Amino acid sequence: MAIITEEPEPEPQQQPHKPKTKPKPPSSPPPHSNTNNGNNNPFSFWFYFTLSVSLFTLIFVFTSSLSPRDPKAWFLTLPTSLRHHYSNGRTIKVQTHPNEAPIQVFTFQEGSTSSENVVIVHGQGLSSYSYRQLAKSLAAKGVHVTAVDLPGHGFSDKSVEVSVEGVDGVLGRFQYVYSEIQEKGIFWAFDQMVETGQIPYEEILARMSKRKVRKPVDLGPQEMGKVLGEVIDSMGLAPVHLVLHDSALGLSADFVSQRAELVRSVTLIDAASYGAFPLWVLEVPVVREVVLGVSFVYAKVVGLCCSKRVGVTDSDALRLFLKERDARGAVVNVGKRVNSSFDMAEWGEGLKGMPMQVLWSATWSKEWSQEGDRVANALPQASFVTHSGGRWAQVRSRFVFALVFMLS
Repeated sequence: MAIITEEPEPEPQQQPHKPKTKPKPPSSPPPHSNTNNGNNNPFSFWFYFTLSVSLFTLIFVFTSSLSPRDPKAWFLTLPTSLRHHYSNGRTIKVQTHPNEAPIQVFTFQEGSTSSENVVIVHGQGLSSYSYRQLAKSLAAKGVHVTAVDLPGHGFSDKSVEVSVEGVDGVLGRFQYVYSEIQEKGIFWAFDQMVETGQIPYEEILARMSKRKVRKPVDLGPQEMGKVLGEVIDSMGLAPVHLVLHDSALGLSADFVSQRAELVRSVTLIDAASYGAFPLWVLEVPVVREVVLGVSFVYAKVVGLCCSKRVGVTDSDALRLFLKERDARGAVVNVGKRVNSSFDMAEWGEGLKGMPMQVLWSATWSKEWSQEGDRVANALPQASFVTHSGGRWAQVRSRFVFALVFMLS
C-alpha cells in the first residue's frame, strides 16, 4: 500500500528589515570660495588697471628721456610764428663767469633806434615772445623796445658746459651712464661693439676721468644783473626805461641799485619777489610730463595761476619753450635763486630820485590786490595804475598809454 505524505511548504525568506530613512532636503549650493569673490571684486580690477597704466606711463617717460634730444630737431618742430620771432631777433654773448664759456642771450627789438629806449625783462616761465604785441604797440608810438630772453628762458641758452673730474660712488656712475645715454643714445655702446668688435671700455674710462658735461643754467640776481648790464652796454641802449614784470623784480632789483646810471626810469608790471607760475609743476616727474605734454592741461595751469586771458598761441609757445632740453631745470634753478628777502621800501628809498610807476591787476584776487597796496605803500614816489587783467600782462591800451606817459 502506498503511503502519501505531505511535505510542508517552505516558508518564504524574509528580507532583513531596513529602517526607513527620511528624505533629505535639497542640498543648497556650496558657498563661493574666496577666490571667486576676489575675481568678481570690482576694486581688484581697478587696482590692477591703475597699476598697469602707472607702470606704462613711467616706462614711457623714462624711455623718452633716454632718447637723445637734438636742439636743431626741437627748433624745426616749433610753429612758424616762433621761428619768425627768432629770425627777427639778435643773439648776444654774455660772460657770466670768467672760467666758463659765454652764454648766448636772445633779444628782440622793435621801433626806431633814434628814440627812447625801453628794455622789457620777463618773469618766471615767460620769454620775449610774450611781449611782442606790446613791443609793436610801443614802437607805433615812436619808442624803441628791446625784450630780453633771460638765460634759461625762450631762445637763450638753457645750459652751460662745465668740467667734471672723476665719478664718485655708485650714484655718480649711474648719473654718468645716464648723461652718456642722453647725449649719445641708449644703443651707442652696442653700435661701437658692432663696428669694432669690442666694448669701448678704454674710451669710457678716459671720458669718466675728465669730462665736460652740460648742466642747466643756475644764475642768481648778481649774474642776471651782469647779463642785463652787458646787453645794455653791447647794444648801446643806455640810459634805458626798464620794465620789470613778475619775478623780474627779484632778479633785477640789485642791478637797478648798483647800475643806476644805466636806468632812466623803472616800471613794475605785477612785479613781485616770486613768480606767478608754480615751480613745483616742473619738478614732480609725472606731473610735469602731463602738464608739458598736453596743451589743454598747461593752459589750465596758466589760467588758474597766471592769467585767464592768455591766448592759445602764447600758451602753447611757452609750453614748447619749457619742453626744450634742460629748460625745465633752468627755469626751476633761476626761480629758486630769485631774491625774495629784499626790502622793497629800502630799495625804493635808494632810488628816490628815479621816476617809477606800478601797473597792477586789481581784479585777479583779494590777496593780490592787498599785495599791490603793500607795494604802493613801500614806493610812495611811484605812480600807481590798475588794470583788469591777470598777473601775466596782456596787451592793453592802458599799458601802452601808461608807458608812453612815463616816457614823456
